[in-house]
Amino acid sequence: NNNNNNNNSNFLRPEDHCVELRNKFINHAFRSAQNVPPEKVQRKLNINQLKRNSGAVVPIRGLQLDEKNIGCIGKILVVLSYLLIFCLFPIALPFCLRVIQEYERAVIFRLGKLACEGAWGPGLCFFVPCLDEITVVDMRTLSFAVPPQEALTRDSVTVSVDAAVYFRISSPIASVCNVEDVEQSSRLLAQTTLRNIIGTRTLNELLGEREEISNAMQLVLDIATEPWGVVVERVEIKDVRLPASLQRAMAAEAEASREARAKEIAADGERNAAGALKDAADKMMQSPCSIQLRYLQTLTNIASGSGHNSTILFPVPMELLNLAHPPVNTQPVYQNLKPT
Repeated sequence: NNNNNNNNSNFLRPEDHCVELRNKFINHAFRSAQNVPPEKVQRKLNINQLKRNSGAVVPIRGLQLDEKNIGCIGKILVVLSYLLIFCLFPIALPFCLRVIQEYERAVIFRLGKLACEGAWGPGLCFFVPCLDEITVVDMRTLSFAVPPQEALTRDSVTVSVDAAVYFRISSPIASVCNVEDVEQSSRLLAQTTLRNIIGTRTLNELLGEREEISNAMQLVLDIATEPWGVVVERVEIKDVRLPASLQRAMAAEAEASREARAKEIAADGERNAAGALKDAADKMMQSPCSIQLRYLQTLTNIASGSGHNSTILFPVPMELLNLAHPPVNTQPVYQNLKPT
């Protein structure tokens, strides 16, 4: 027993060191989430996923695989169970077989210990009903919605943010042995992570940098859930809800800015129109007949735009318009007379 205790203590020491290093890294990621470049976060996520997809083994806390280390009583129970199954072969066969789907893996415990190093499946699985306990793990991508989390941003604004997390299980044995309920634990961890990241960002960053926030949250979750055999594939920020008073204030500010911009545009248009009218007036002053032609064109437009036949009366003779303009040749007549 003393030797077994020493072996167990030696087996757990490296893991404790790894846990301490992992916790330090997670804390550092929380503190520097807002300063991590997006390309660096994406590169780190790709590296973690490649490591897990390559078949890296996730360490199991306190696990020592030894199929023969079940004791004498365990061996006797196994022999008796096989004899009972053999005696009741036609009847006991349906209770000893289970079909494991392509997207599932079975973790088998025999007398409380793992029966094999890896998970079983897919295919037909044989087990002893009295001694074996089977836990089926779904290997497909799962998702859950993070409830709206109310927290203060870095600039002291209360916001409510919700998100969606997509994950899958890469190590069935780790997801069964290292955590009681992997989905519930991941859900609670996602809620706390979202609240911590909200506190490190300002309101403008939450509204305009959703992709960077999602990548930072995915990085933290992926590192924290690695001992559970979980790979966080994607995190999406769904909605950022603001208080009603803040929404009204922002709407009033936006409306005031739009009205100011509209007034500036109208003033620019009037200034340009005044310049164009001044240039047109200067050109008309050079030819007095152009004013009369413009007047006739205006009357034509009025007549054509009325939509029906109309009669236009000229109560004032058109020659009187010449009195409003000085003559072109303003030289005196006596200058053209020759002395006799």
